[in-house]
Amino acid sequence: MSELAGSYDSYRALFPVLQEQLYFNHAGVAPTSLRAVAAVREWMEDLAQHGVKHERRWEARAEAVRAQAARLLNASPDEVAFVRNTSHGLGLVAEGLDWQPGDEVAVATRVEYPSNVYPWLHLASRGVRVREVEPSAQGGVDVEAVARALTPRTRLVAVSSVQFASGVRTDLPALGALCERAGVLLCVDGIQSVGCVPVDVKGSRIHFLSADSHKWMLGISGVGLLYVDAAVLPRLRPVLVGWRSTTDAWNFNRAHFELRPDARKLEEGSAAYTGLYALGAALGLLEEVGMERVGARIRTLVDRLDAGLRALGCEVGPTPEVRAGILTVVPPAGSRGGGAGQLAAHLAASGVSQALRRERVRLSPHFYTREDEVDRVVALVRAFRG
Repeated sequence: MSELAGSYDSYRALFPVLQEQLYFNHAGVAPTSLRAVAAVREWMEDLAQHGVKHERRWEARAEAVRAQAARLLNASPDEVAFVRNTSHGLGLVAEGLDWQPGDEVAVATRVEYPSNVYPWLHLASRGVRVREVEPSAQGGVDVEAVARALTPRTRLVAVSSVQFASGVRTDLPALGALCERAGVLLCVDGIQSVGCVPVDVKGSRIHFLSADSHKWMLGISGVGLLYVDAAVLPRLRPVLVGWRSTTDAWNFNRAHFELRPDARKLEEGSAAYTGLYALGAALGLLEEVGMERVGARIRTLVDRLDAGLRALGCEVGPTPEVRAGILTVVPPAGSRGGGAGQLAAHLAASGVSQALRRERVRLSPHFYTREDEVDRVVALVRAFRG
């Protein structure tokens, strides 16, 4: 084991699930860390012992987490809103824009996760049409295919940064440049990349990005991020409004309805402090390791997994140039154990957390995964193959 790989081992004690499972399911539901557990406990203990006495401290903590999220995305804190989950964020975008009958949204509905399909289909009652983007042979979204789908009526392109089933990574800088030339908004489901690889919303010319924290960010369910580029914030009407949406939010002695000019206008009511405290701890861990190092480490592990499975004759994808943290596998034809469904069951019974997506076993390690764990998964597939 290399010295660099050994440095990641120091974080493994923060994830006790690793004592009972080989965890290769960060693209599904990731384990959270003991740091996040401690952060949630900190707020709960404060509430239990002191009531609302330290509310200002809670708010300051929430703003510190907002700043962490902004750094992670290369954005300004004023461009970040807290949401419940990825669907919530995408829904705020879909319902908040001023659509006109005949407008179009370009989406590869055949490969996208439903959360990035249904909000756009739901706009049909407002006269908005979903225009199909043809997926690539590997199950991703190519810039050229998006270009072919654009028409003078296209107002927005909706795409995942990494496709959930195939693991194919979208070339967001190239797609952002295309959308900029065409005068089209770019909305990204970022849940399969934020926390897995470095993300730069400014460099990629992204207008909207939504992601919740229970996957690669190593947070918990129920809290996530919505980035809205400052240039388009005035165009996004809050679907829901409340006291926190306004410029004089903490003055409860009068009704003064003036919406905030920043992304906080999308947060209508009281904050989910448990989720925010957990998110802060999760993002702090990623910052401590460094996203460049996290991304490089995951890439090394996926490459090792790829090589081991290909040597067994498995069908493995996607190819290195278009992947991030997901590797999918189908066992060789004629394997003694059966097909992908049977392989998923075999791995689960052997203590491997993974997922079956569209007849392929999906494997997704994180930075603290060890090389010997990768090798153990390969050995389990070898035994299944027979």
